[in-house]
Amino acid sequence: MKTIALANQKGGVAKSTTAANLGIGLARHGKKVLLIDADPQANLTQMLGWQQPDDLPITLSTQMEQIIMDEPFSPTAGILSHSEGVHLLPANIELASVEVTLVNTMSRETILRQYLSSLRNQYDYALIDCSPSLGMITINALTAANSVVIPVQAHYLPAKGLEQLLRTIAKVKKQLNPQLNLDGILLTMVDGRTNFAKEIGTLLRSTYGAKVLRTEIPQSVRLAETSVEGKSIYAYEPHGKAAGAYESLTKEVLSLDEREPKKHRSDLTR
Repeated sequence: MKTIALANQKGGVAKSTTAANLGIGLARHGKKVLLIDADPQANLTQMLGWQQPDDLPITLSTQMEQIIMDEPFSPTAGILSHSEGVHLLPANIELASVEVTLVNTMSRETILRQYLSSLRNQYDYALIDCSPSLGMITINALTAANSVVIPVQAHYLPAKGLEQLLRTIAKVKKQLNPQLNLDGILLTMVDGRTNFAKEIGTLLRSTYGAKVLRTEIPQSVRLAETSVEGKSIYAYEPHGKAAGAYESLTKEVLSLDEREPKKHRSDLTR
């Protein structure tokens, strides 16, 4: 099972949208996919159709709490099935209290990795939708992951915040997870009609080179509407530009796994 963390401490950059549509895109290519909502705001959970996450009896916080307390747990408990072929381990506001509990927990950075190791033979991919912070839950996600995809809105300030996140990823790789690679920086919410968006794309590519993925996700009202409908862009508007972009991203992620890791993917310290 390959585990991909979708991370950015900046909110509103389409992390949850990307997690849902990349995950379902991988499922459309025949992969067994588990989506993990690691954000107390539960945007991914609601986006996939569970609009009252606080009413769910078992969530990510339940599983993490049982591991913290060294209690027996069923790895598949609480996992929900979505009609488009993916499974979801949901989140709710209780995850915020787990974040506090982790501060005084032994091996606090590895709780999520311990959980995922119990499922490694059941899925081809696990995608973790991280919260917009660099707190302990996000550190757990980076410690559990094989790679990171960083969605970045094609605006100046979100792009400027990349350096802090890259430093955090490099520190996690050095101290906690030597196997962690950077799959790439994903430009999202790109308005191709404006020179400004093109300039941001050019700036990022000149600064980070091959670390920036080829695929760009366009700004799309239809993508925003999918969060209300509980379905992916493939089901909502299958022939639109956004669906084509996420299909391109899916193929790019699959191609990364089909070849040997390039130096730029694993060398996060440069």
